[in-house]
Amino acid sequence: MFVGVVLGVHTAISTALVDRAGPLLPVIAYLQAATFVHFALLARSKLRGLPYRVLVSLPVSAYTAGTMLALPWAVVSPFVDLPGVFIPYAVAVVGLAQSLWARKERTLVALDRSDAGGLARGTVSGVRMDRPLRLVQISDPHLGPFMSERRLRRIAERAVAEKPDLVLLTGDLLTMESHRAPDALARALAPLTALEGKVFACRGNHDFEAPETIRYALESAKIPYLLDAEDIVETAAGPVQIIGLDYARRGRKEKMETVMARHPRREGVFRLVLLHDPGAFAELPDGEADLVLSGHTHGGQLGLVSLGLKGTFVSWFTKMPDHGLWAKGRNRLYVHRGTGHYGFPLRIGVPGEESVVEVHYDRGALSAGA
Repeated sequence: MFVGVVLGVHTAISTALVDRAGPLLPVIAYLQAATFVHFALLARSKLRGLPYRVLVSLPVSAYTAGTMLALPWAVVSPFVDLPGVFIPYAVAVVGLAQSLWARKERTLVALDRSDAGGLARGTVSGVRMDRPLRLVQISDPHLGPFMSERRLRRIAERAVAEKPDLVLLTGDLLTMESHRAPDALARALAPLTALEGKVFACRGNHDFEAPETIRYALESAKIPYLLDAEDIVETAAGPVQIIGLDYARRGRKEKMETVMARHPRREGVFRLVLLHDPGAFAELPDGEADLVLSGHTHGGQLGLVSLGLKGTFVSWFTKMPDHGLWAKGRNRLYVHRGTGHYGFPLRIGVPGEESVVEVHYDRGALSAGA
C-alpha cells in the first residue's frame, strides 16, 4: 500500500512536469523507467549488488525525492511556469550524498535526577565523572540500498574498535530488500561478537516484518534480544540494568507500567531503557529511567541540522522527540539520528549518526527510591 501511494503520487507529479524537461528528456525517461523497475522488483525483494544500486536504486531515490519536493511546481504548472524547477532536484542530489554516510561524533550526556517538568529538549547539566559510561548506539541501520552488508559490517567494526562499555541496537535493522537476507544481516553484525555480553537489542516496528530474519542474525551474533526483558551488566563505570521495551502501537502506558513493575529499580544500579519509538517516552512512568535510548525518527530525516539548527520535519509537524537529549519529569531520553534511513527516499539536512555517547551521572543518586 505504501509503495502504491508513493508511486502514484510520484507519477502524477512527474507527468505534470515532463513538458519542462527540455534536453534532459532522455535522462528523465530513463529515471522514470528505472523507478517503475525499482518498485516492481520490490514484489520479489532481495538484496541486490552494487551495479543495480548504482544504476537503479540510488538514482531512483534521488529522482523520486526530487519529484516529491517538486510538488508545488506541479500544482501550479497548469497556470504558470514557476521558475526554479531544478531546485528540488539539486536538493535531492545533495541529499543523496548525505544519505551515504553518517556523521561520526562524540556526545556528552550529563544527567541529574531533577524534575524537568513537561516534555522538552534537555540540556547538558549535572555531575561529571572521571570514568563515564561509554555507549555506542546503532539505530535504524535499515540494511538495503543505502546500507549495504559491507557498510553495516564496517560500522560494527568501528563500534568494537571504540571499546565501549555497551553497544545498544535500538531496532529497525531491515528494509523490504533485506527481509529474506538473514545470512547477510548476520555477517554484518558478526564483528559485535567480540563484545559478547556487552551488546543488547530491542525491537523496532519494521522488525515485525521479518521476525525470523532478525532472530537468526541476533542469535548468530550472540546478541540478547530484550523484548520487555532485562539484563544486568557490570561495566567499568558501574553496574547497569538494561530494560528492552518491545515496540507497541497501542496500550503503551499500561504495558510500560507492567514491564517496569516486573523489573524494579535496583539499589546503586544505573537504569538504561531501550525504547525504539521516542513517541512513547512521554508515557513512561516518572522516575523509571535514568536514560532512555530511542531511534525511529531518523533524526527527523528532513531538516536543518546540517546548518547547526535543531528544526526538522518531525519537530515542525509533531510533538515527538526527533533527535538529541530530551527530558520529562525525572526521566531523560537520547534520540539517535539513525545509522541509516527508510521511507522517504533520502536524508536531507539531517545527517546519520555514528557516535560514542559518554554518560555522566551521580552514582550516589542511584537508589531504588530516588
